[in-house]
Amino acid sequence: MIFFSIVIPLYNKENFIKDTLDSVFNQTFKDFEIIIVNDESTDRSLNVAKSFNDERIQIFTINNQGVSHARNFGINKSKGEYIALLDADDIWYPNHLEDLKNLIKSFPNCGLYCTGYETSFYGKKIMKGRFLGINNPFVGIVPNYFESSLINSIASGSSVCIPKLIFEKYGDFNLNMRSGQDTELWIRISLKEMVAFTSHISTKIIISNPDNHLSMSNKRIDRLLILEQFIEQEKTNKSLKRYMDLNRFSIAIERKLNGDSESFEKIIAEIDYSNLNSKQKRILKLPAPILKLMKQIQVFLIKNKIYLSPFR
Repeated sequence: MIFFSIVIPLYNKENFIKDTLDSVFNQTFKDFEIIIVNDESTDRSLNVAKSFNDERIQIFTINNQGVSHARNFGINKSKGEYIALLDADDIWYPNHLEDLKNLIKSFPNCGLYCTGYETSFYGKKIMKGRFLGINNPFVGIVPNYFESSLINSIASGSSVCIPKLIFEKYGDFNLNMRSGQDTELWIRISLKEMVAFTSHISTKIIISNPDNHLSMSNKRIDRLLILEQFIEQEKTNKSLKRYMDLNRFSIAIERKLNGDSESFEKIIAEIDYSNLNSKQKRILKLPAPILKLMKQIQVFLIKNKIYLSPFR
């Protein structure tokens, strides 16, 4: 059996997919297949992908139905024992699959395997992921997934590996969500299964467009679905409640920025304010024009290699 099935959803990433695929072929661990699911790209993404001549690549073109459907399609086509996810504009360092394989061999009964990652903002600033309660270096079982993910998520869409059996047990990515589907799946799995993590950085997440949060606003409203899904579990899991309240904070700010005052008020009514820091509490009270200005200032500072965030 193939060890890793690498599932790459592809939609209009002609300027990135070559570097992404090069990073896969540069892996030190070679037992993998690549499943590229072309989600009806309208640029040259498909042509670039087809330029790679390797028997380990399979390319499927489907009707455009979003990243969840594309990932699920790829997972269903996979022959590997473990599913390694990779976005078509992100990069793996050569050690990525080797690190995941070592995690799996050391901790064979986990539902999620995650590696350290860094994020490149607009090609100007690189930030390493920060995880509460996790020493550096760290290799092992995460003591509390939700507490450790309060600043940055232990799991990210390009740094995780999931046993294929876990999808059969808990289901695939939620087709009703066009945004936030990663977070929803990580919660579903980590509530029931152990999470293994190595702090060794093996993934670079590429943020290339500072306007994505606005251009995606019609899709990102789907994140509201997450907030009601785990209400019952929050009542008996303080760490999950704190984690979800920080998600409520970020989603509430987004709703205010997009003029959705009804959703904003509903969301903040469900927040336990003891789970927010003083900076976050003040930000919630600011009017939308000030928030938009702050967002513009944040982008300007990042482009000048200064990163400010209410979560840090």
